Amino acid sequence: MGILEYDWISFLITFLGTLFLIGELLVNMRGGFGVVGLGFIIVYFYSFLSPGMFVMMLFIYIIGLLLIIIDGKVLNDGTLATIGTVLMLAAVGFSSPNWVAGLYGVIGVLLGGASSFIFLKVFKRREMWTKIALIDQLSSEAGYNTMNEHYKSLIGKKGTALTDMRPVGTVRVDGKEYSAVTNGQWIQQGTSIFVESVDGTKILIRKLEE
Repeated sequence: MGILEYDWISFLITFLGTLFLIGELLVNMRGGFGVVGLGFIIVYFYSFLSPGMFVMMLFIYIIGLLLIIIDGKVLNDGTLATIGTVLMLAAVGFSSPNWVAGLYGVIGVLLGGASSFIFLKVFKRREMWTKIALIDQLSSEAGYNTMNEHYKSLIGKKGTALTDMRPVGTVRVDGKEYSAVTNGQWIQQGTSIFVESVDGTKILIRKLEE
């Protein structure tokens, strides 16, 4: 009995494949993680599918990955990243020889993607996720006391959404423009907003109820 006949192997292969592929998007490894991750994913599809289906499912998986990249580089609102994740899960799930192996494969993709964030603690971060994550938070220890105090003074103030908040966008408060984020809520352009909290330079807003 070959090792690929064990259903749990689907989890291992998709976990490692997704771990390194998403890791390549998060940190700058000059393509090394991408090659390793793609190798695992190719083994997964090639092991269970005919040549024609292998090409199709691998294509769907890669399209999903590309949508995540486009979201990170262009839109920064999570929409295409969500669609891309669904495509990747569908490609893995429908390529499995049975539902148990498919479930293992889907779980492997989810856990692999989540675990890839560990690489951020070790390797140099890519810049493509800066907008959506709003990670450029300045601390008082770094000498940004004045700026931090200014941002903190915005708490409780009202303003207007200059762009659609999905959930990241631009708002105007006290005549000045700021990047802000909602707590998962989508807010239309022109809507009155309320600054709920500030963490460094991360401004959390919500829709101002009439």
